[in-house]
Amino acid sequence: MMFLKNLRKNNMRKLKSKLNKRSGRALGTVVVRHQGGGHKQFLREVDFKRGKLDIWGKVIAIEYDPNRNAQVALVLYEDGERRYILCPDKLSIGMKVIASESAPVEVGNSLPLKSIPVGAQIHNIEINKGKGGQIVKSAGSAAVVFGREENWVLIKLPSGEIRRFYPDAWATVGQVGNIEAKNEVIGKAGRVRHMGIRPSVRGVAMNPHSHPHGGGEGRSGVGMKYPKTVYGRRAVGKTRIKTKYSNYLIVQRRGGKAILG
Repeated sequence: MMFLKNLRKNNMRKLKSKLNKRSGRALGTVVVRHQGGGHKQFLREVDFKRGKLDIWGKVIAIEYDPNRNAQVALVLYEDGERRYILCPDKLSIGMKVIASESAPVEVGNSLPLKSIPVGAQIHNIEINKGKGGQIVKSAGSAAVVFGREENWVLIKLPSGEIRRFYPDAWATVGQVGNIEAKNEVIGKAGRVRHMGIRPSVRGVAMNPHSHPHGGGEGRSGVGMKYPKTVYGRRAVGKTRIKTKYSNYLIVQRRGGKAILG
């Protein structure tokens, strides 16, 4: 009995590891602003690839994850291995999930896009085959299988954009859980500091050498044709690269404008 308890503890240790603080610094230089401090956290190894193929697993716990706004579900597979997966809405303790090309289209199951019917809600979608889920992973988000072309599956993303995906790319059925996360009120500044987020300052309140908006006497404005980031890049308007490599994958932009070609 003691051996089984130790085995279970060792298995859980593999799923969690201490998250070392970097505070947005590289060799002492701030490379990501507004990071620092925060409560000690453990990194949960979430299985975005859903690599346990054709093996049923049972949800034994649904846990809070400090590194994301979605919850994670702890799954015990038939071979004794435990893994964390993103917890979809309506997935509860005791339910079974599987990743398989012939899996039933039910909440929590992972399938290739070619096996998911049109109109189904999905999340944790691969962009590059075999890389694991890359998009639609935040709390309450869901994409919809919109249709099919010759060699593509059309997906309507939460932004409203319709995009082409490889039929062999995998996705998980259902909507990501913790839907009410967007309505959560932080309540006080100290809670944000516990998250490891430091205060942000308006550019116009800075000195000229600290921000392009800085300088001036009194309550001065931006003082330029369009606002800039702290690094001098354009901050508003059409900031997306016009010749981006993935343009051919976009069928319709999120504003409703169709893309030709």
